[in-house]
Amino acid sequence: MDLIDSVFEEHIAVMGKTRAQLASAIAEAARLIVECYKKGRKVVLFGNGGSAADALHLEGEFLVRFKFDRSGLPAIALGGGISALTAASNDYSYEDALAHLVGAHVTEGDVILALSTSGRSPNVVRAARAAKDRGGIVIGLTGADGGEMTKSCTIVLKVPSLETPRIQEAHITIGHILCEIVEKEVFKKS
Repeated sequence: MDLIDSVFEEHIAVMGKTRAQLASAIAEAARLIVECYKKGRKVVLFGNGGSAADALHLEGEFLVRFKFDRSGLPAIALGGGISALTAASNDYSYEDALAHLVGAHVTEGDVILALSTSGRSPNVVRAARAAKDRGGIVIGLTGADGGEMTKSCTIVLKVPSLETPRIQEAHITIGHILCEIVEKEVFKKS
C-alpha cells in the first residue's frame, strides 16, 4: 500500500504543479489549434514509445469525437503506419524517419503536437525542426528539462517533473484538455 499511496501522491503533486504553471500556456495552445482548424488546417502529432501511443490516442479524439457527437477534425499521428515508419527508418535512418514523414504531411499553418518526455529524442527533435521549417506551429509537450526540442517550438508545455510516468500522465491530461476546449470552440457547444 505504501507504493500505491506514494505513486498517487506524486501524481497529485505533479498535476497540481502542472495546473499552476501551465494553465495559461495550455489555453494559448488550445487557441492556436482552434485557429488552425478554423483556417482549414490540420493537427499532426508524433512521439516515441508511450508518447507515440499518446499521439495516436489524441489523434482518435480529434478525428472521431471527444465528449459529444460531431464531425471529425483532421489529425494525423505520424508513425502509426508501421510500414511507412519502418521504410523511412530503413531507407534514411531512425533519427530522420519522423522528419521524413513530416515532409509528406505538414504544410504551413498546421499545428504540430510533438511529445517527448525528455525533449531529447533525436527523431522527435529533428521532426519538430522539420515541422517548424515547413511553417508548422509546433507545440512541444515535454518534461521539466525540455531538452533540445524546445528550440523548435512556438509553445512548450514542460510538465514540472523528471519522472517519465508522471510526465506521460500529465501529457495525456493536457491532451484531453486541449481536445475538450477545441471541440467546444470549433463546434460552439457550452
